[in-house]
Formats: sequence, structure tokens, C-alpha cells
Amino acid sequence: MKTVFGGILMAVGILIAGASGLCSLYVIGMGALGGGEGLGMIPLVLMIGGIPCAAGVGLILGGRALIRSERRNFDPGDTFE
Repeated sequence: MKTVFGGILMAVGILIAGASGLCSLYVIGMGALGGGEGLGMIPLVLMIGGIPCAAGVGLILGGRALIRSERRNFDPGDTFE
């Protein structure tokens, strides 16, 4: 059960971190192409887009820890009983 929940956490984390990270890169890129103000927007983009990205990375790491803890506690003798 921990493996399934860990996989779900990782999937949701990848979606959140990926979407917010790509959106942040897009906003910085459009600002740099539009008038060269992309570098001045970095603190604002990090403040708004960095929080969900960090939460997504946290979900990924939490899911990975759940999967690894389940694999450590796995007893192959219980499989066919």
C-alpha cells in the first residue's frame, strides 16, 4: 500500500513541479525577449512560481522515501503464503 501511495505522491509532485517550473521559465523567457526585463522579473517569478515547484519537489521526495521504506521492509517469504 505504501508503494501505491508513494507512486501517487511522486506522480502528483512531478506534475506540479513540472508545470510550475515550465511556466516560470516561459515567463522569464518572454520577459527577456520582450524588452530585456526578464532578469528583473526573476525574484517575482521565484516568489510566485518557486513555492509550488518546491512543494512538488517535496512530494516527489516524500513519495520516493515511502517507496524505499516499503522495499526495505519487504519480506519475500510472505509473498506466497
